[in-house]
Amino acid sequence: MLHQFTAAQRRALAVLTVLALLFGAYFLRSYLVLMAVGAILAYLFHPIYRRLRRRMNAGLSATTTLLAATLMVLVPVGGILFLAIVQISQMINGVGQWMAKTDLTELGNRVLGSVNDALGRIPYLDVSLSADGIRDWVSKAAQTVGSATLSVARESVGGVAWAIASAIIFLYVFLSLLTKGDRVLALFRDLNPLGEQASDLYLERVGAMVTATVRGQFIIALCQGVAASVSLYIAGVHDGFFMFVIFLTALSFIPLGAGIVTIPIGIGMALFGNVIGGIFVVVFHLLVVTNIDNLLRPFLVPKNAHLDPALMLMAVFAGLSMFGFWGIVLGPVTMIIIVTTISVYREVYAGVAIREADDEDDGGPPGGDGGPPGADPAGAILPVLAEGTAEGSQDGSAGGSSEDAGGAGAGGAGASGRPPATGD
Repeated sequence: MLHQFTAAQRRALAVLTVLALLFGAYFLRSYLVLMAVGAILAYLFHPIYRRLRRRMNAGLSATTTLLAATLMVLVPVGGILFLAIVQISQMINGVGQWMAKTDLTELGNRVLGSVNDALGRIPYLDVSLSADGIRDWVSKAAQTVGSATLSVARESVGGVAWAIASAIIFLYVFLSLLTKGDRVLALFRDLNPLGEQASDLYLERVGAMVTATVRGQFIIALCQGVAASVSLYIAGVHDGFFMFVIFLTALSFIPLGAGIVTIPIGIGMALFGNVIGGIFVVVFHLLVVTNIDNLLRPFLVPKNAHLDPALMLMAVFAGLSMFGFWGIVLGPVTMIIIVTTISVYREVYAGVAIREADDEDDGGPPGGDGGPPGADPAGAILPVLAEGTAEGSQDGSAGGSSEDAGGAGAGGAGASGRPPATGD
């Protein structure tokens, strides 16, 4: 019955399908980020699952992969956080010992006098601080902080329930995509009206960007964060080494990098007496930390995942604004989808061939399996889409021949010879 649809019925079916997908995205909007994170992790750990699947059944392979992913993520992060907490405790103890040995009343009077002297030198400003005024301000600030803490405590009760529910949903999404990823990819190829070759181009570039951001960029950012922290330690900043490692590693995910912190610290050290240490921190960042990216990126980041630095910077900040912490990954992935769409449009309508950087190096895209040396599979999108457009225009407004209609209903399967996925 489905194969006997008329052209008008097929168009109506296409419209209904688009509306169903849009409504599904709206219906699941609260879980889209969770699903995207699960899909990213399932993609990254699928090679481990595939190797285990050769020796075990699906359930045991998925469970082992989940345990491996948990250990690979939680153990390093937990270790660094533990060391950072230990250093914070040591700093608190050091501050407590210093306060025990210091006459705080005399110190407060000295600081208050210095601040008033500085304010008195500012023209047209008649402001002076007193101990009673500072005490009142501290009291009000404490009340405000206490109220905010109680509000956070009330909200945290519901937050714990939401976190447990999100963890359960994430496990189901991760395991489902890990074991049925091939069906999801086949479904995407069938639903994509641009055909299978364009779908493969999108999947290839999105996969490369995920690999570049999560695996390659994380290693680069970690190396830059550790190197910048070591430079601060050598220059004389011995407290909070692991706190600097965490903070500077997070900053290294964006193009501006750890220099946002280390360069001002180096300049401040030079201005306040430690000239050699300050100059060392600035020079070390400019000569060593910035070149870690140039040294490791060719080995860790696929070339077809490269974005212009300006686009990468905007994608990261826009992703953080829209998706929160996971925007570090989802922002660049969204941008690579936009760039790929523009590239396909330029090839189809302007004749500008899509050039894969990896094709120029090894004669084929990453993971390609076949094709003559130097062949550009992405370049085949133009003749395939152009042929479909020409056939549609020759068939007239009646909807085309039954053969073309059958090819369109199969989601572009006729262009590549792959039968449509039946799904189960």
